[in-house]
This record gives sequence, C-alpha cells and structure tokens, in this order.
Amino acid sequence: MAVFSFQRFLTPLIHVLAWGLLALALLLFQPMQGRVVLPTEYWVKQGALLLLWMSAFYLTARLSVPRLLLRGHSGWFVLVLALTAAVVMLLSRGLDNALNLPELLHAAFRAAGEGFGRRGPARPRGNYFDLVGLLITLLVLGIATAITVVQHWQQEARLRERLDQQRTEAELAMLKAQINPHFFFNTLNNIYSLTLIDGERARAALHRLSRMMRYVLYDTASGHARLSQEVAFIQDYITLMQLRLTDRVQVVFDHPEPVREVLIAPMMLLPFVENAFKHGVAATAPSRIYIGLSQPAADLLSIVVRNTLFPSNGTDLAGSNGIGLVNTRRRLDLLYPGHYTLQVNEKTPDNEFEVTLSLQVTA
Repeated sequence: MAVFSFQRFLTPLIHVLAWGLLALALLLFQPMQGRVVLPTEYWVKQGALLLLWMSAFYLTARLSVPRLLLRGHSGWFVLVLALTAAVVMLLSRGLDNALNLPELLHAAFRAAGEGFGRRGPARPRGNYFDLVGLLITLLVLGIATAITVVQHWQQEARLRERLDQQRTEAELAMLKAQINPHFFFNTLNNIYSLTLIDGERARAALHRLSRMMRYVLYDTASGHARLSQEVAFIQDYITLMQLRLTDRVQVVFDHPEPVREVLIAPMMLLPFVENAFKHGVAATAPSRIYIGLSQPAADLLSIVVRNTLFPSNGTDLAGSNGIGLVNTRRRLDLLYPGHYTLQVNEKTPDNEFEVTLSLQVTA
C-alpha cells in the first residue's frame, strides 16, 4: 500500500519540482546582473510568464497531443502548437506594454550607472523581439509533447502486456480444462470396472482419486505446484492405472528420494505418463512402461517416458490420439518459452516410444 501511494504522488511531485526549478531560474536570472535594482513590474512579468508557460504545457499535454497528434492529425497539431507559441509571445508582449516594462528597465539600468553602452540605446516600445522567451516557450511545448507521447506509449505497452497475460491465462485454463477431464474420464472407467470385481479396492481407489482431485482443484490454484506434490500425484495415477493391468505389464517409476523441491506448472508431466498407459499396453502381449524423473541441476528437471510400441496404437504427438500431449506442448510454449526441450523418438532400438523433456524450473 505504501508503494502504491508513493507511485500515485510521484508524477505530481515531479511536476512541482520541475516548475519550482524553472521559477528559481527565472528568479535568479536578471539582465545585466550586478547593482541593477529591478522594478516590481519585472517580477510581476516573470510570474505571469511562468503561468503562461504552465498553461501552454498542460494545454499541449492534455488537449493538443491526445486529441490531435495521437489521433493522426499531425498537420493540425503543428498548427495548434504554433498558435499556442504565438499566443504566449503576444501575451508576453502585451504584459510588457501594459506594465511599461521596457522604459522601467531602461531607467533602472541608467540609475545603476550601467546604461546600454554595450547593447546600444533602448529599443522603442513595439520594436523588440523576445528571442529567449520564444526559445523557452518552444522548449516547454516540446517537453510537453515528448512526455505525453512517451507516457502514451508506456500505457499502451502495459495494456498490451495485461492483455497478453490475460489471453495466456485464459488459454492455459482452457488447455488445463481439456487435460483434466481426459484423465478423470479414464480413471473413473477404471474404478467402475473395479467395482464389479473388488468393492474394497474400489473404495480405496475412490479415496485415492478424491485426494488427486483435491490436489487439482485446490492445491494448484496458484498456478504452481511443488515437485513433491506432482510426484505424489503421478504415483497415485500409476497406482490407479495398475488396478486394471495384468502381470504382463511392467511399470517402473524412477524418481529421487526425496526430490529437490522446485516449483513447476501443475499436471505438466501427467500427459506423458497418461500417453504411455494409453498406447503402451496390450491385452495379450507383454509390455513395459518406464517413467524416469531426475534433477541434473538445482533448476533443471528431466523426465523420460518410454513405453512398448504397438503398431496398432499409432502413438503420435500430433495425431488425434494425442490431445493431452499436444496441449502439453502448447502449455510448455506458453509457460516456459525458450526454457525447455522436448524430444520424441517414435521408435527406439528396443521397439519403444520415447519422450524426453528437459525443463528449466524455478529453484
């Protein structure tokens, strides 16, 4: 809250300091500094000129730039900018005439013994041009334009970033919603088959499934999960899948004990395991599923999944049978762009389908 309040008042504070510095510069700047006693009208003119510059600044920043320049009306903007500068200079000239400032300054110089020896005689009223005032006016208008344009670009960049983040979150939610029902549909079918054989084991399986659902619905709400939670989730999944498998299917889950805790996207590894059970098991032929999880470095996670290859299953990351793997690749692109490698070997020398994922994670 304190940071938010500071940021809220930072811009007004910068404006106050900037105008304060300009006012100080006008106060310290005196023509022919020395023993000249400037008349009160001179300071009135300086104060009024400061107000004119402030008005021109905010008129340009709040009206001219947003309504003309940022909407593509560059010609009209240049015209309005020139008119603004002309109005400031005319009002400044009018103040000089109204306050009789040239004659008063000439009298002050003469009284101080300075005169205009180096500058020539005092110019008559209506025949001088304030070049310094024009340059400062143009500088003020230029700063107002630059600041407003930069702030507009920054706001658009932040808006694009928020939109990209919202779009990414929505897409990730959609992908996760597609993966979860796919998994639970298979698991419920397994438990339904088990109820016809062993009611006690079916109840234990339902308890395990409820623990897994709690993990998916509540423990992963933040968008990240601890690696130990993900490992326990995969172990529960393997246990449930083994309920309907025969002894002809060998399942090996190799992982560190204990794992080094890191944060990963929840259910990121499940589709690889699920794909192995879906396409690597046959009713009559022996099969093997290997799931290897390792941590070569503190911020590096590697998983290797191999399953026996059966030609009739047609395992393919891009095929219609691999929706979980396709969505997982998309999630990796969104969550870990440039921080992962995914290698697919469709047929190893041991007649296995192999998927290897190396993922750089947050230690």
